[in-house]
Amino acid sequence: MTSELRERLERYLEKAESSFNNIESLDERGEKVRDSALRYYKDALHFRDNGEYVNAFAALEYAEGWLDAGVVVGVVKAAGKTPDMF
Repeated sequence: MTSELRERLERYLEKAESSFNNIESLDERGEKVRDSALRYYKDALHFRDNGEYVNAFAALEYAEGWLDAGVVVGVVKAAGKTPDMF
């Protein structure tokens, strides 16, 4: 189970990487959203590196939530994400 979870996490992180490496803040609120998303993304990487795969998934989900919310309300742009996706 652990190896399957780790492999799934790696695939998910790979897909998310371009979005998190290419976030553009459009205003001050966007900077706050960007900061929160990146902090959770970095937490996910930290948890992954320490074998805490469930915590890594949780942190990545929070990061995605922040990023998606920022795109929807128009305060950030991210690679591969557009408001009409939601």
